Amino acid sequence: MSGLGWATSRTRPVIVPSRETGGRARWGVNGLGRTSTEVTVVGGGVIGMTTAVVLAESGHRVRVVTREPVGRTTSAVAGALWEPYLAEPRQTVAEWAHRSYRVFAELAEEPGTGVRMAGGTKAHPRPGLPAPWWATNHPGTVRPAAPDELPAGYQSGWSARLPLVDMPTYLDYLTRRLVRAGGEIGLGTVSSLAELDTPLLVNCTGLGARELVPDPMLRPVQGHLVVVANTPRIDRWFVEAGGGEETTYIFPQPGAGVVLLGGTAFADQWDTDPNPKVAARIVQRCARVIPALSDAPVLDHRVGLRPVRSQVRMEREIMPSGAMCVHSYGHGGCGVTVSWACAADAADLLTTQ
Repeated sequence: MSGLGWATSRTRPVIVPSRETGGRARWGVNGLGRTSTEVTVVGGGVIGMTTAVVLAESGHRVRVVTREPVGRTTSAVAGALWEPYLAEPRQTVAEWAHRSYRVFAELAEEPGTGVRMAGGTKAHPRPGLPAPWWATNHPGTVRPAAPDELPAGYQSGWSARLPLVDMPTYLDYLTRRLVRAGGEIGLGTVSSLAELDTPLLVNCTGLGARELVPDPMLRPVQGHLVVVANTPRIDRWFVEAGGGEETTYIFPQPGAGVVLLGGTAFADQWDTDPNPKVAARIVQRCARVIPALSDAPVLDHRVGLRPVRSQVRMEREIMPSGAMCVHSYGHGGCGVTVSWACAADAADLLTTQ
């Protein structure tokens, strides 16, 4: 492990809007008390790190075990626009997303988090694109796109200001916040949850849970991004609705001086190596939306595997050793979007009867 040692948090607990307060923010995490207990979180992606922060800031001694450094997890290559995507059940995901939105809106006011509230448009080539299904939880957030917000070739759409997250910066922020709260992070491969000597355990291994649990219901959906320099000075995001396996989206990150171009949603594709032909098609599609992108220098390629499941697994299990384990995985393409509410609910399951 990192040698940071155990320490009880002296920071104020994270504010997470709870189910019991109807989405209103309150201190603490649902029923989570401040009794110091050792907790091991397996998985260093955004779900694991957020869960660790919530637990540590509630007074628990938290150790994160991750196979890869936090900055090299699947979360690090996410496009990370707040929007529910590839996750079920819809009603539960909508509630998690709504509660997490409140936290991201507050983080956008803090420097150094990598979170900003960004305006943008989701559009369709044909008329009649409806408002998103989650809009009922966010009255006033979504409006019909104005004509000048629709790129050439698009006839309908909606616009909104949504959290857009620069993931490398955000994961660094979560790491600093966890360490400040007394948590520690260590590299390690866990071959069995039963091997961990801990009274409380949270399994946030994403697609890794397919072999670790094992859970054959998990399947990968590959996402491919092309990172280009923001020479066109883009500041609004764009998503084409109904893109299928080859999607079109443009996510500017002004702080990093780049634009993320996407993307793909290839089911059951395990390959994480960039495909030059796929990348070329991504750039071509995005350049049809913003022609100046065709000349933007390509800086990097990012490929990640979304952990998709018939429904997110959020439940607790008593291990043979008597340890309490909470499973929190299968968040599909919206791990960031639901991360704070899922962290709060996992912590609640872990520490209440």
